[in-house]
Amino acid sequence: MILLSCFNLQGLSLLDLATARPAAGGIATDLQALLQFKAKITGDPHKIVESWNNSIPFCQWRGVTCCRKHRRVTKLDLKIPQEIGLLRRLEILDLTNNSISSEIPSNLSACTKLTVVDMTGNHLTGEIPTWLDLLSNLRVLGFYYNSLRGSIPPSLGNLSSLEKLGLSFNALSGIIPEALGQLTNLSFFSAQENAISGVVPTTMFNLSKIRLFDIGGNKIQGTLHSNLVISMPNVEFFSIESNQISGQIPISVSNFSNISVLQFHNNSFSGNVPSLEKLDKLFNLELGINHLGDGREGDLNFLCTLLNKTKLTFLHVGNNNFGGELPECISNFSSTLVGLVMSTNKIWGRIPNGIGNLINLEVLGVYQNQLSGPIPFEIGSLQKLTIFYAYGNFLSETIPHSIGNLTELTELSLDYNNLQGNIPSSLGNCQNLLLMSLSHNNLSGSIPSQVLGLSSMSILLDLSSNDLAGELPVTVGYMKNLGEFHVSQNRLSGLIPNNLGSCVSLEKLFLNDNLFEGPLPSSLSSLKGLEALDVSDNNLSGAIPDFLVSFSALKYLNLSFNDFEGVIPSEGVFKNASATFVEGNSKLCGGIPELHLSRCNTKTSSNTSHKLKIVIIVVTLGVALVFTCLLILWFTKKKERKLTTASVENSILRLSYQSIQRATDGFAMENLVGTGCFGSVYKRILEENGTVIAVKVLNLLNRGASRSFLTECEALKNIRHRNLVKILTAISSVDYKGNDFKALVYEFMENGSLDDWLHPSVNTNEQEMMRNLSFFQRVDVAVDVAHALEYLHHHCETSIIHCDLKPSNILLDNEMIGHIGDFGLAKILFADRLDHYANQSSSLGLRGTIGYAPPGKYMHFSSNFIIILYLLLCI
Repeated sequence: MILLSCFNLQGLSLLDLATARPAAGGIATDLQALLQFKAKITGDPHKIVESWNNSIPFCQWRGVTCCRKHRRVTKLDLKIPQEIGLLRRLEILDLTNNSISSEIPSNLSACTKLTVVDMTGNHLTGEIPTWLDLLSNLRVLGFYYNSLRGSIPPSLGNLSSLEKLGLSFNALSGIIPEALGQLTNLSFFSAQENAISGVVPTTMFNLSKIRLFDIGGNKIQGTLHSNLVISMPNVEFFSIESNQISGQIPISVSNFSNISVLQFHNNSFSGNVPSLEKLDKLFNLELGINHLGDGREGDLNFLCTLLNKTKLTFLHVGNNNFGGELPECISNFSSTLVGLVMSTNKIWGRIPNGIGNLINLEVLGVYQNQLSGPIPFEIGSLQKLTIFYAYGNFLSETIPHSIGNLTELTELSLDYNNLQGNIPSSLGNCQNLLLMSLSHNNLSGSIPSQVLGLSSMSILLDLSSNDLAGELPVTVGYMKNLGEFHVSQNRLSGLIPNNLGSCVSLEKLFLNDNLFEGPLPSSLSSLKGLEALDVSDNNLSGAIPDFLVSFSALKYLNLSFNDFEGVIPSEGVFKNASATFVEGNSKLCGGIPELHLSRCNTKTSSNTSHKLKIVIIVVTLGVALVFTCLLILWFTKKKERKLTTASVENSILRLSYQSIQRATDGFAMENLVGTGCFGSVYKRILEENGTVIAVKVLNLLNRGASRSFLTECEALKNIRHRNLVKILTAISSVDYKGNDFKALVYEFMENGSLDDWLHPSVNTNEQEMMRNLSFFQRVDVAVDVAHALEYLHHHCETSIIHCDLKPSNILLDNEMIGHIGDFGLAKILFADRLDHYANQSSSLGLRGTIGYAPPGKYMHFSSNFIIILYLLLCI
């Protein structure tokens, strides 16, 4: 019969493979092993292995599965026949670690002498049958690692001889039956990693012979009261982790004198932790991810009851509400301690110097607390430490150079503290580091070349938001396997080293907010896996490299606020305006329209015919003559037209953050009328007087926003003109969260910007798409702009250069009268500077959007005439 031969496939196959393995190996090995396996079968009434011959490849034999690539045997899948029920004297049925995928055969109920049924590690389906209570002699029932579903049948409570019940890692649901509390001989109960719900019957806590009790990883609810009596004097492993149980940890847990593993983590327990003084055999204690503690002194007193626990290896109390000072007693924990996690609590005080006594510690997690003071020098004694996380505290002073003794360290995170001084070069001794984050501290000095020379670094190196200076060491090229590199918001200078191109595994590279200069090195073309690149707010120059177009994985590119020049590409990441940022580069042109860059000038080729040149000159002079005549006529008509202004109060409005926040309905999106580089503009009517206003709220997180606010206030405080947008008031306050708040309040322009009329957005409604400016209206707006520029350049107490004049900054009131707005980039020239403007203009440089040139840049044309010609002919 094949029955018993098939029931222990693992044992048979290992034995047969050991005796049948030829020297050649490979596919021939698998074939010979299967043939010898077949040879040992004494009977095959169901002809299961009849196809096992050379007529077809062995990967097509019945019950044999091979991998696709190497065509090697990976699985033998032989079903359990119903005839197994004929084995009336069978006592032990061990089918562990096979690939049986059928339901539990019903005929098995006839095998009443069975004492052990273990089908662990298969693919059993269906439900646990209720007839199992017919096997009254059962002592062991194991269904670990299968695909059983349904509820645990209450009939199992009738198996009075049952000692071990293993149901873990299935898809069981329902509740734990009350009847299981009748299994007084049960010493092993495991139902972890299912979908069991409901509450734990209290009778289960009174099974006095229990040594292992594990219901972790389910959906069990209910409350454990502190006075709940758990009568399990022999329990060694007790786990109710990863459920939804609340209440306090019962005081009776203190009597678990034989306990080695105690797991309460990832529930909703609250209150204090009872004394653990009697738990001398405790090996693993996990209380993390609960609501334990009251956030005050005394919460951690239970830790000191763990002294002299010579077997304690892992302690996890993180993600709770523990408060109080970090107790010195942790220095006296057993030297056997391997893991200590106390993160995400409200613990204050210093890391004790005695931490160096825990010489076998491999994991130390104290992050996201309120710890202060220095990192003790004794940390260097923990030479087995592999993970050290202390970020999100108030640690200060310098990083001790003894940290270089931690040569086994793989992950180091000290970010978001108040650490000062230099990065110790001794970190170069940590040749196993995969991740290091020192960001958001006050570290200074240069970056040690030894740190950037760690070839082991493969996950993350983050040194951002410090005060690091100097050049980026060329040893950066040794980190060939690094995934993320952050050095943003420092004072690093010089050229970006060519060696950075050797870091071919980089996916994220952030060099922004530094003082880097020169071009982007061509070696960066090797970083083909880049997903994010930010080099904004530096002094980089030159053309944008073409290789960026070919980076197919690139989803974020920020080149803004540098000195790049030339044509910007329109393919690759550059065709996605939401992923590409290039503002603040006045010499760039071209690109997709959504980037709002000027068109690139094309030079006339040297072989252009003389005749074509004459035609161009004649046409240009003709247009200029016609324009001049029309301009004279329009000036005459303009004098006769009565100008009106919007009905806005002349008195200065006194507004606060609260009134603006209330007027805009909490800065609601429906009141948003536009956004810019430094903020957002909202329309609203003031409740006090019904005035229609436009509120420009500055986004102070954007670089230059505060400077823009001050510049605009300075520019507008002493100027008044009918063709300048009138500022009603300025607000400098704080919001409800205590953050700085700055806003400018203007007279509202009913007809929006000139850009809206010339280039209506695809998102505007049909009525707005149909509107258009006639030629005479354009001349009218151009004259209005010319009047405003004449006033700014020649009739102010101090001359003002707008520096960002473009259609989007020319606003139209309800009578289509043009007004110039947005003076955030304006330049104020004093008299002595005007006298020597030609000498100092180069130091000022061109600012704002290409298309506007301040007075003095051209000798033969007035700036007013250039602007009018731009508005009429170029847009």
